[in-house]
Amino acid sequence: MSIYVETTIRGSLDEVWRRTHDPKQHQRWDLRFTDIEYLPRPDLTKPQRFLYQTRIGFGLAIAGEGESVGSQVDELDQRTSALKFWSNDPKSLIREGAGFWQYVPTHDGVRFLTAYDYRVRFGIAGRVIDAVVFRPLITWATAWSFDRLRLWIENGTEPAASLRLAMIHWLARLGVAFVWIYQGFAPKLLRQHADELAMIADAGLTGNHAGYALWLVGGCEVVFGLSLLFVRQAGRHFAATIVAMVLATLMVAIVSPRYLTAAFNPVSLNVLLAAMATIGLLAGSESKHPSARRCRLLRARSEK
Repeated sequence: MSIYVETTIRGSLDEVWRRTHDPKQHQRWDLRFTDIEYLPRPDLTKPQRFLYQTRIGFGLAIAGEGESVGSQVDELDQRTSALKFWSNDPKSLIREGAGFWQYVPTHDGVRFLTAYDYRVRFGIAGRVIDAVVFRPLITWATAWSFDRLRLWIENGTEPAASLRLAMIHWLARLGVAFVWIYQGFAPKLLRQHADELAMIADAGLTGNHAGYALWLVGGCEVVFGLSLLFVRQAGRHFAATIVAMVLATLMVAIVSPRYLTAAFNPVSLNVLLAAMATIGLLAGSESKHPSARRCRLLRARSEK
């Protein structure tokens, strides 16, 4: 199954072409490559050779080679650029592959798409790893990178800045979700902590009613935290978290003021959670960071 990713960019065809064919610009927005270097091309009738490298952490990198095998412009100014790529690096799952980029002018910009496929090494184990982990990951990385390019052209958002915003957003989302889930599960569902029961009692519920209320609150917190991990847009969850933390702090101050000076008190937790939600809200605007979900994805049968 070949990988297909498509997006529409509100920009000129020449600008999209330049930012995808200039290696210095290409490596800035494409998450799949850390470095791209064009080799000398004394004969323009020959394919353009290039080297690529992807750093994978811990001082390790995967290297490979490729060549642009052709480009064309039709009468409608639709452009196509085909390439082949391969890697002799034993760390690389990809052995060899081929694909193309296509640029289709539209009334509101450029329809930019790619389709490519590859062969893997390591036999059956390599094919399993590819199907379960690598192919979904590289499909996501391709789509995320296309949207990163779109933001760069449409909004002028530098690729490095969009990456930072995305990281801030997801760190905030994961942190807020973790606190909701943990605070709902550990002291309310897993074990009903004495302090939690005491605050419920201060609000007027005692005995079995307090236990049931704590179960209900804990369940809602866990569901809210889990939903934050899967919703497309987290803005409403972040805003709800800020409001909930303000109300919870006021309630503790009115109903159970003795906990305001406790060693592990709700004031510090609520303020920090509200601050993290505010950071996520500011960094998580739809227009500010890339999302693979904005691209159209398709798995088409390979012709190889």
